[in-house]
Amino acid sequence: MFHRVLTLGAGIAAGLLVANLAFAQAPPRGNAATGKTLYEGVGCFQCHGFAGQGGGAGPKLVDPVTPYEAFVVQLRTPRQVMPPYTARVLTDQQAADIYAHLLTIPKSPDAASIPMLRN
Repeated sequence: MFHRVLTLGAGIAAGLLVANLAFAQAPPRGNAATGKTLYEGVGCFQCHGFAGQGGGAGPKLVDPVTPYEAFVVQLRTPRQVMPPYTARVLTDQQAADIYAHLLTIPKSPDAASIPMLRN
């Protein structure tokens, strides 16, 4: 009996590990140039700014860039006033393209490196 319980427990643990690894996969390969066109064409910039810096209606998307998994969850099932961009509106590949574009936006300079802000 103990052997069966141990085997069952090991099987469940292995299944959970495989399921967890499936969710932790790297984001699909995206095309940053296509993503920039989509980001501007779909209107992401209207709330998040052209450089993903955020604005009055949308949070900052860069510096640091949100992890891909969280990006897709927010994109598909937003928590606040953002409209849902379901797979019928933006495909998974298009979402990956937009994410690839966000990864190309340079990090903001440190405030200490800007002379006017040191005075």
